[in-house]
Amino acid sequence: MLFIVTLTYRTPPARIEEHLGPHRAWLADQTRAGHVLFAGPLDPPTGGLILAHSADRAALDALMATDPFVVHRLVDVAVLAASPALRHADFPARWAAAAKAVEVA
Repeated sequence: MLFIVTLTYRTPPARIEEHLGPHRAWLADQTRAGHVLFAGPLDPPTGGLILAHSADRAALDALMATDPFVVHRLVDVAVLAASPALRHADFPARWAAAAKAVEVA
């Protein structure tokens, strides 16, 4: 299942900066593990967005609980679950197995 995770900063930027390195390392580790498909800051810079793949919401919640931003209570976390019905042909089927691939000319 795919999840859209929004992180909203709840602390001053200086506190975010203190933990940005460990947060980015966590994101890289989770990307290598296949849990994070993409991540990046929001514009304006009020937080970040993560597209995640997880077996279910409980597994995602357990994963998010290990993010340094969450551990140190620097962000509020909002999660939306999505069951893709369509996907671009280049989007990996393993992340949206039930979605119909749309070919691009």
